Amino acid sequence: MREPSPRPPEKRPAPARRPTSPKKAPPVTKKTPAAAASAKKAAEAPAKKAAKAPAKKAAPESRTALVRRARRINRELAEVYSYAHPELDFENPFELLVATVLSAQTTDLRVNQTTPRLFAKYPTPEDLAAAVPEEVEELIRPTGFFRAKTKSIMGLAKALRDDFGGEVPGRLDDLVKLPGVGRKTAFVVLGNAFGVPGLTVDTHFGRLVRRWKWTEETDPEKVEAAVASLFPKSEWTMLSHRVIFHGRRICHSRKPACGACPIAPLCPSYGEGETDPEKAKKLLKYEMGGFPGQRLKPPADYPGKPAPPLTAG
Repeated sequence: MREPSPRPPEKRPAPARRPTSPKKAPPVTKKTPAAAASAKKAAEAPAKKAAKAPAKKAAPESRTALVRRARRINRELAEVYSYAHPELDFENPFELLVATVLSAQTTDLRVNQTTPRLFAKYPTPEDLAAAVPEEVEELIRPTGFFRAKTKSIMGLAKALRDDFGGEVPGRLDDLVKLPGVGRKTAFVVLGNAFGVPGLTVDTHFGRLVRRWKWTEETDPEKVEAAVASLFPKSEWTMLSHRVIFHGRRICHSRKPACGACPIAPLCPSYGEGETDPEKAKKLLKYEMGGFPGQRLKPPADYPGKPAPPLTAG
C-alpha cells in the first residue's frame, strides 16, 4: 500500500505587535538667574584666562640690530637738525670753557645772557685770575650757585695762567685737572673748540639713549663708553649735539612730544608722552615751536630767532 504523503506544515499567523507608547521627552527645567549667571561665568572663563595670559616677550635685540637702529636714528636726526650746534655763545676756547662751567644747573640761554658783561670785563685768563671775587659773583649771579662758580672759573683762570701760558689745553687729561672741569665740560671744549671728537653726556643725552635702549647705564662714563661703541669716532661730537637738540625740543623729560617725533617708528619707548599729533605740536620748544633759541648770536644757518639779551627779559 502506498503511504500517504505528509501534509505541509500549517502557517501560523504572526503574533500581532503590541503598540509601543511614545517615549516621553525629558522634562524641561528652567534655569534660575543664579544658574544662568554661573553658566555664563564658566563660558567666559577661558576667554578671560586667555586675555590675562602674558604676551610672549619679543626676542632681545641683537648687537647688530642695535647698531643699525642707533645709526639710523642718528641719520634721521641729522636731517631734522642739520643746523645742530653748541648752544653756548663763544668766540674762543677760553670763553667756551668758562661758559660751559657756568652752564651747570642752569640753561644755556641764561649763560648766554650773562657772559657778554663777564667777557667784556675779563677777556683773558690773566684778567679773570686777577679779578675781585665779589665783582665776579655779581656778574654771574643770574646763573645760580654764583659763589661756587666764581671759585671754579677764577681757579681755572689761574691754572691756565700759571700752568698753560694763558692758553686752554687741547688734551683731555689736562682739561680735567682744571677746577670745575669734568669729562662732560672737557668734551664740549675739545669737540667744539679743537675738533677733537667726544661725547657730551648731559642729562638730556643720558635720558634719550636710555629711552632708545642704547644702554641701561646711568653712570655718565659708562653711558659714554656704551654709546661710543655704537658709532664711529668721527660722529661723536655731532651726535651729541643732535641728541641734546632733540631732548630739549621734542623728547622732554616729563612729557615727550611722541606724536611730533620724527624718529617715533624707531623708538621703543614711543607712547610715554603725548601721541596725538596736534597736542604734541604744542609741546615743541625753541625753533621747533616757533620760539627764540638759546643763543644771542646763533649760526647763520639757524632757522629760529635769536634769544633776547638779559635786559630785554
